[in-house]
Amino acid sequence: MAGLTVAALAAVGFLAYQASANAPDSVAAPKPKTSSSAAATGHDKPKKDKKPPAELPAGSGTGKRVVYALEDRQVWLVDTAGDVTRTFEVMPSALNPPPGTYQVGTRSGPATKGSDGLMIEHVVRFAMADGVSVGFSAALDGSMESPDPTLKTGGVRMSRADGDAMWEFATVRTKVVVVP
Repeated sequence: MAGLTVAALAAVGFLAYQASANAPDSVAAPKPKTSSSAAATGHDKPKKDKKPPAELPAGSGTGKRVVYALEDRQVWLVDTAGDVTRTFEVMPSALNPPPGTYQVGTRSGPATKGSDGLMIEHVVRFAMADGVSVGFSAALDGSMESPDPTLKTGGVRMSRADGDAMWEFATVRTKVVVVP
């Protein structure tokens, strides 16, 4: 009787091993990553993978424009010839305009207080969402934190260097194309 139990357990163990080895990644248990520094310190810091910038979205228009992809959190500055002069990641605001074509309406250069209370510069406003002005800006402290979802904020944040480039590029009446 004990022999049959051992044989049954061995068979079940073998089948479980085969099933886990052939499971698709979507259901397989994550495999732990180890490193010598993590083992030595007891701390395993996750590394942020730097992904290459996404391609300029097809159907984003022609001519000089700012293209803002909501899902990719990416902006492209496109010159009159249709060439991308700069692309960079942004942190979306709590409120976003629906996809469509807009234009820069107003700009504020000197430092001012943003709707989230942070000091910001180079504000380039292009839309309204739920009664709040939406625009690109850079925080003076360089932060690009996720906005508080309980606040009605419209600031699309970028680095200060990218904010400088946006300020130079996106003058009043410059087209802004928002894509999903």
